[in-house]
Amino acid sequence: MVLSLTLIVAVATGILAYVNQLTAGPIAEANKKALNDALKEVLIEGSTVGEPEIYEMNGVSYKIYKADKDGQFAGAAVESIENGFGGALTVLVGFDDKGNIINYSVLNHAETPGLGSKSTFWFKKGEKGDITGKNPGANALTVSKDGGEVEAITASTITSRAFLKAVNNAYAAYSGQNVDTNSGASQQKKDVAASEASTKN
Repeated sequence: MVLSLTLIVAVATGILAYVNQLTAGPIAEANKKALNDALKEVLIEGSTVGEPEIYEMNGVSYKIYKADKDGQFAGAAVESIENGFGGALTVLVGFDDKGNIINYSVLNHAETPGLGSKSTFWFKKGEKGDITGKNPGANALTVSKDGGEVEAITASTITSRAFLKAVNNAYAAYSGQNVDTNSGASQQKKDVAASEASTKN
């Protein structure tokens, strides 16, 4: 009995390893294509992107894809991850050279179908929660329930807050600021205020 079970486990493990080896390549290619498509979607048309730079902020790593057009800096796309209602929410946010949001793409999520999953389009141009053209450096993006200007996804405030926090953090990484991991708001103003207070004293 023990020998039979051991043999079955060994065969099953071997099959799984073989299948994993066969599918690893195609999965990697599919992920690469999805990322390239997302970069085209969130950056200025015709811009070129190199390998990502890794930016560390408060123990979290952000991937920054800098874009050039006609030899000039044309902004960047930043990959940011936050915990939504159902799990990790990975967002790629495109900024122009002034820090205004061009577009975004949700690369991965585990949100509820028909509710939180609407984050894939809810905040895009022309939609109810449209964030395009906004600059998180001027005002951190928050939902209207929290006193902000962005309309939350209906019945999915938790997902909406997580999404906007990811966007705010993406901007902070893009501009090299510190970030408040609780609210997603920039810490830079607090640092400036503290500096001014110490100068007066």
